[in-house]
Amino acid sequence: MHIEGDFERDGAVCVRGLFDADAMTEAEAAVEANLDDLSELAKRASPDDDGAFVEDFCSWNRLDAVARFALRPEPAEVVGRLTGSSAVRLYHDHMLTKEPGTKQRTPWHQDQPYYNVSGSMNASMWLPIDPVPREHSLQLIAGSHREPWYLPRTFLDDQARWFPEGSLLELPDFDADPERWQVLTWALEPGDAVFFHFAIVHGAPGAGVGRRRVLSVRYLGDDMTFAPRPWSTSPPFPGLERELDAGDPMAHPLFPVLWRNDATSA
Repeated sequence: MHIEGDFERDGAVCVRGLFDADAMTEAEAAVEANLDDLSELAKRASPDDDGAFVEDFCSWNRLDAVARFALRPEPAEVVGRLTGSSAVRLYHDHMLTKEPGTKQRTPWHQDQPYYNVSGSMNASMWLPIDPVPREHSLQLIAGSHREPWYLPRTFLDDQARWFPEGSLLELPDFDADPERWQVLTWALEPGDAVFFHFAIVHGAPGAGVGRRRVLSVRYLGDDMTFAPRPWSTSPPFPGLERELDAGDPMAHPLFPVLWRNDATSA
C-alpha cells in the first residue's frame, strides 16, 4: 500500500494497492449484487438517451455481498490514520455504475450538504472495480474541503432541492480559473482507491468506452455527530431523529465501528 497526496492539505489522497485480487473479487460481487437487486433509494442519474448512470445507497444491511465488503476493516484503518481518529464507523455504502458510452458528467458538488452529520474527521472511499483512465476518473478540487458549503443542486435538472435558493454560495466556475483551483485526479487500477473529505468539491466525466463500476463507502471518525436537517437528506435515515439527539455521537447499530486504534484504546 502506498499513499499519494496530503489528506489534511488537499482533502484527498490516492491509496495504491489497498486491496488484493481476492478482495476485489469480493468488491465486484458487492456491486453486481446491488445492480441485480436495486433498493427503493436507487436512481438513474443520466437521461434516458445517454447510456446508464445508476446509483444506489445503504445496501449493506440488506445484501450479504455488500455487507461482506462494506464491513472490511482495512479502509476504515486508512481513514483512522488519515484523520487521526481513534475509532472509525461505517456511515453508508454507495454504488455508482456508468455503463459504456454514458456521457453524463457527475457535476461538481460537495457531499457534506446532503448529509445528516457534522464534524471534520471523515472520509469517503471511491473504489473502482474496473480500470479507470485518468481522463474518466474522479476529479477533486484540492483544498476545497476548507471552503464554505456551496448550494447543492440535482444532477439532471439543476434544482435547489435541499437548501433554498440563495441560502448558500453558488459553485464557482472551477474550470475557468485553473490558476486558483487545482484539480486532483488519478488513473486507477483495481485495488487502488481514492479517499476524500465529505466537504471537498468533486465530480467525474462520463464513462467513455469502458464500463465504470464503483463501490464508494463513507466513514465517520471521532468528532462526527448527528445533525438532523429540516429537509430529506441523501441518503435518508428515516426515524433516526427519534433515537439520536442533535450533537450526539453516531453510536447506533446503523453505524458500526469497523476499526479501533489499539494504541489509544489500551
